[in-house]
Amino acid sequence: MFKKIMDSRQAEKIILGIDPGTNVMGYGVIRVYGRTAQMVAMGVIDMRRELDPYIRLGKIFDRVTGIIDEYLPDEMAIEAPFFGKNVQSMLKLGRAQGVAIAAAIHHDVPIHEYAPLKIKMAITGQGQASKEQVAGMLQRLLRINGNDMPKFMDATDALGAAYCHFMQMGRPQTEDHYHGWKDFIHRNQDRIKN
Repeated sequence: MFKKIMDSRQAEKIILGIDPGTNVMGYGVIRVYGRTAQMVAMGVIDMRRELDPYIRLGKIFDRVTGIIDEYLPDEMAIEAPFFGKNVQSMLKLGRAQGVAIAAAIHHDVPIHEYAPLKIKMAITGQGQASKEQVAGMLQRLLRINGNDMPKFMDATDALGAAYCHFMQMGRPQTEDHYHGWKDFIHRNQDRIKN
């Protein structure tokens, strides 16, 4: 087991983030060293070709179990379903979330649930942020190469859940300390696109 202690002062933690879905489910994995985080992996579980809803649930369990076995997360952060008007969609989404939670329970991985609004607030400072804004901010915060950004925003949503949990663990430190957005923009002109 490589992942518990880097040295006596700095513990490592792996956080798995899940964005539940019945067609496409996102996952993101971050590694935390002390008070800094880095992306390890992100991707999606694509179930659009499978018509049987129960087979989809089995696929979710198998894939989340495989991700847990591969990355050995210490904790899982999962996005809570938002309450919409379509009851059938909510039921399906709740089942998908429940199966992902069951996979974590099966592996004794502690689970933390976050509302979409809380995740968006933690990442962007704005609860009504778009998926694109969340993805863009995660790309900056975790220094993700543009070529490594996924096709599906479900993956960045899942990474957002993991990063939100990291933020809840304590105030993170970055290599650079900024005094607000103006300071960030002033010191990072090369990273700003017009």
